[in-house]
Amino acid sequence: MNDLQLCIQVIMAGVFFCLAIGFDLSKERIPNWLCLIAIFAGFTINSYFAQLDGLLVAFIGFTAAFVLLFPTFVLKILGAGDIKLMMGIGAIMGPTLLLWSILYAIVAGSVTSIILVAWRTGFRGVKITAKRYWDCFYLRTYFKPEQGEAAGQKVPYAPALALGWLWACSINPQINHLYTSISQSYF
Repeated sequence: MNDLQLCIQVIMAGVFFCLAIGFDLSKERIPNWLCLIAIFAGFTINSYFAQLDGLLVAFIGFTAAFVLLFPTFVLKILGAGDIKLMMGIGAIMGPTLLLWSILYAIVAGSVTSIILVAWRTGFRGVKITAKRYWDCFYLRTYFKPEQGEAAGQKVPYAPALALGWLWACSINPQINHLYTSISQSYF
């Protein structure tokens, strides 16, 4: 993979993540058109620079995202837009960076989810959730979350996915080499 291709891929993925975060935070959904453009761009850029090998890398990244994340949709952990966005990122960046991005997004998601839920509900919502969990545990029965409770909140996951991707990029040797060569050339 050459530096120009990698630079284009990182910029494209960053732009798609920024747009997805904006939509996810404001409208609580990631539009299909954005995901489709990301998928198409991934297949296009990889096949342009690496022909059939690039097409194969894009396909494997695209498929890996679907296979790994579809169960989270079935279990209602992630929304369809999050999965389609990561299918586009997988097509753009390939399977290796996608896998690391997902792993780091799980860690980032636990932090961002707590922050977003605490911001929305305040201490009172977190306190009500903690009490309900205790009651569920102590009485050995399930109680549904109340309105205004932290556990009942729908949390946008695009920020966590983007943070996971940034984290994966920050430790990727190829991206670090690209960043070093660009910073030495221009700064």
